[in-house]
Amino acid sequence: MRLDKFLAEAGIGTRSSVKILLKKGLVTVAGQVQKDGRFQVDKNSVEVCFDGKPLIYQEFYYYLLNKPQGVVSATKDNIFKTVVQLLDKKDFREDIFPVGRLDKNTEGLLILTNDGALGHDLTQPKKHVEKEYFARIDGKVTNEIIDKFATGLTLKNGEKVKPGELYSEKVYESDTQSGWMSEIRIVIHEGKFHQVKRMFEAVEMYVLYLKRIRMGNLKLDKNLKLGDYRILTIEEIESLKK
Repeated sequence: MRLDKFLAEAGIGTRSSVKILLKKGLVTVAGQVQKDGRFQVDKNSVEVCFDGKPLIYQEFYYYLLNKPQGVVSATKDNIFKTVVQLLDKKDFREDIFPVGRLDKNTEGLLILTNDGALGHDLTQPKKHVEKEYFARIDGKVTNEIIDKFATGLTLKNGEKVKPGELYSEKVYESDTQSGWMSEIRIVIHEGKFHQVKRMFEAVEMYVLYLKRIRMGNLKLDKNLKLGDYRILTIEEIESLKK
């Protein structure tokens, strides 16, 4: 492969910034300074060093983030902090992106990767990748509400959504507008804009707190504090790809 592509994949910088580093003579191949980004290297056998340090080729990166509130699921934003800005400098790459979106005020599981094929598959409606959320609801979730979710709802704008599995975990009196609070889990099979919130609005109930706890077979790591992340294991990556 081209040397500039190798350097970019190794996390040194973008293809354009790599060209500058090459011109400065900071890159060696098998002990020799190499300034030509077009130079062909074998990613498996040739020793490539940047500023004297050996580089390890890695094409794809996968992170599990516990997204906090107030951070947007984007790579760039002119106003709010983005989820990729939560990555340490050593882990940040220009091509990392969030898989799908969580609302700015929604917490929980978010995958960050540069694997475009996996990101595409996990967000395609026809793949029916399950997404599970925990939520606190202003209102009393009854068996009637659960049945409505199970048969499929029509949102207030007339849009229909696929059936979802709604589980009531706890219902208690509170100082909310309705006088009741419900703690629930919900599993949905698509990812429409603000879908969970809009589903509850369709039955005149309102989401006060929302956290994604599972996507496909990947569960939110309980050891991750809000804003923290970790590398996905090989087993987790393979499970997602299946």
